[in-house]
Amino acid sequence: MESRVAKKKKKRSRVRWRRVFLMLFLLLIVAGAGYTAYQYYAGVHQTDPNDALNMDNLEFNGKKDANGRTNILLLGIDRRGQEDSRTDTIMIAQYDPKNNQVKLISIMRDIYAEIPGYRNYKINTAYYLGNLNHQKKGVELLRQALKTNFDIDVQYYALVDFQGFVKIVDTLAPQGIEMNVEHKMSKNIGLTLYPGKQLMHGKQLLAYARFRHDAQGDFGRVARQQKVLKALQSEVFSVNGIAKAPKLLGTIQPYMATNMSKMNILALVKDAMVNGNLKVKTMTVPVAGTYTNVNYPGVGAALEVDKEKNTEAIKQFLDE
Repeated sequence: MESRVAKKKKKRSRVRWRRVFLMLFLLLIVAGAGYTAYQYYAGVHQTDPNDALNMDNLEFNGKKDANGRTNILLLGIDRRGQEDSRTDTIMIAQYDPKNNQVKLISIMRDIYAEIPGYRNYKINTAYYLGNLNHQKKGVELLRQALKTNFDIDVQYYALVDFQGFVKIVDTLAPQGIEMNVEHKMSKNIGLTLYPGKQLMHGKQLLAYARFRHDAQGDFGRVARQQKVLKALQSEVFSVNGIAKAPKLLGTIQPYMATNMSKMNILALVKDAMVNGNLKVKTMTVPVAGTYTNVNYPGVGAALEVDKEKNTEAIKQFLDE
């Protein structure tokens, strides 16, 4: 039998190792928190303060999803929040944690729609009208327009200046992101893109996503935007992207206005990463065969849509 002295020595040894492991665990937590904070502020500090979006206290009365999913209204602008800006990109993103799935709905900006409190306009005009006279109601009026026309509601919004998109791409993938350009593109995008596979940096990728002057028009532009977002999703959830997550959040923060807290955003990203194998599905509204091209005084070229059919298509897409 072991002597009492030997037993005491073993007990002290176990206690000592537990303390060592506890200290190492605490050091890892502190180091992780320090790394996260350092990377986040490194992202923030690489931004010129004069380029920041600076849009606070926007009115928004979103509704929480009854099934535990997260619905976000994603808007892209290129005028740093000036009153006369319109949304160039309108998307609804839904994250379903149960199935670790993201569904993206691209809303064509030229849809002829009811704007609550105003006459009918293109749907992206809602953002402009709501911001007149410093009202800060543009995002809310657009939310109301989407609810009125397609019976879809969201809990959160994220308004992103396109300069932030450029920064995100260049931070996430300094070597560029591979894209296959379908044909030569140059009109109204500030540069020329040539056909074929190539690595694109932020400015080139933004130009590719915004090009609309071909036979497909806005529908082609929306398809390219969805293609770009899927490519970015693959980069974000790579080993390199996961390591850069805090810096990416810090990089985009000055260029983004949202009612989501940083903790909300990090929690969503963490859930998606932990669950693994994130699935992404896309949809474009209006769906094929449910619209006609029209031209109205004071509005210009627009899309007259069958609201009932598109509302049903959206419901089926989100519930499938």
